[in-house]
Amino acid sequence: MLLARAPVRISLAGGGTDLPAYYERFGGLVVSVAINKYFYVFLTPSAGDDVHIASSDFSAFSRWSREEEPAWDGLLRLPHAVLRELGQQGGFSIFLASEIPPGTGLGSSSTVAVALIKAISTYVGQRLSPAEVAERAARIEIKKLGSPIGKQDQYAAAFGGLNTLTFEPDRVCVEPLSLSLDVLLELESRLLLFYTGASRSANTILHEQQQATAGEEGRVLGALHEIKAFAAETKAVLERGDLDRLGEILHESWQAKRQLARSVTNEHIDDIYDHARQHGATGGKIAGAGGGGFLLLYCERRFQPALRCALQARGLHAMDFGFDSGGAKVLLNSSTGQAAAAGRAGALAEAA
Repeated sequence: MLLARAPVRISLAGGGTDLPAYYERFGGLVVSVAINKYFYVFLTPSAGDDVHIASSDFSAFSRWSREEEPAWDGLLRLPHAVLRELGQQGGFSIFLASEIPPGTGLGSSSTVAVALIKAISTYVGQRLSPAEVAERAARIEIKKLGSPIGKQDQYAAAFGGLNTLTFEPDRVCVEPLSLSLDVLLELESRLLLFYTGASRSANTILHEQQQATAGEEGRVLGALHEIKAFAAETKAVLERGDLDRLGEILHESWQAKRQLARSVTNEHIDDIYDHARQHGATGGKIAGAGGGGFLLLYCERRFQPALRCALQARGLHAMDFGFDSGGAKVLLNSSTGQAAAAGRAGALAEAA
C-alpha cells in the first residue's frame, strides 16, 4: 500500500492576485501558510488493469481504465483527470479522505490534486519536485478541467510552510519566510479558524472576479492592486515580528476583498465578523474566495476566551490547528517494487 497526504492552507494576504487574469498582466503576490489538516490518498495495487476510486467526502465510487476517456464532470472528475495526465500501470484502488469538508475555503480541491499527483507519480516511478507537483496540479485544474482558480493553493499544498508566493506569466517563485521560532509560535497562537457551517463552490465567485479583471473593471482592479500591496506589507511585518499590524492588515484587506465579487460576503457573514471584532478580534476574513466556509480571525490570546464564547453562542466552533512545514509527502510505500516492475513490463511490451 502507498499512503500520501497534502496539507490545506490559510491565505494571509494577496488572495485573488494569483488568478491568471491578474498576474499575467500585473504579477501576483500571496502570503500563505500550510496547516496540519490534510487530504489523504490510500493507493492499493489490485489484480487486473482497472482503477477503482472511492471518496469518503462525497460518498462516491468510480471505475476507470486507460482505454476509456476520463469523465470530465461529476464528483470524481479530478482523480480521472490526474490518472489521464500521469498514466496508468496495472490496476489499483484509490481511497480518498480529508480532514476538512470540501468547499470551506482552505484550498481543499487543489490539495486533492496535489495529494493524488504525489501518490500516483510515486507509484508509477516518477520523481517530481514540489514545483513540478504544483504545476501539474494547476495545469490539470485550470487547463484540463476549466476551473476558474489561481495557483496559490497547489503551491501551498506541495511545498508546505509559511511562504511568499510570487506569480509571473512564466514562473512562480516560492520564498519561505524566515521568522524566529518565538514569532512563528506566537503567530500560530493568534490565528483562529471558525467553521460557519456553510460550504460553497468558489467557482461562481472566482468566475465573476475573472471576468471583471479581464474586462478591466476599475473597482475590481483597484481592489486587487490594494490586496497585492497588503501582501507585500504582510511579508514585511512578519519578517520584523510586528504581529499587531498583521491583524490590522487582515481587516483592511478584507474590506478590499469584499469589492471583488457580489457573493464574497453576505449579511450573515458580515454580522458574524462584526460580532467577532466586538469581542476581541483585530481582523479577519472568510477563507478562500468567500461566500462561506471557515472564518479566519486574528486575536490576541488574552481576548480569545471571550471571543470563543461569543462565537460559540452564535453556533460557530473553533477548529484547532497548527502550521505544517512538510508539504505533500508519501508517508508509507510498500508498493514501489510492484509499480516499478509493472512499468518495466509495460515498456518491454510496447517495445516488442
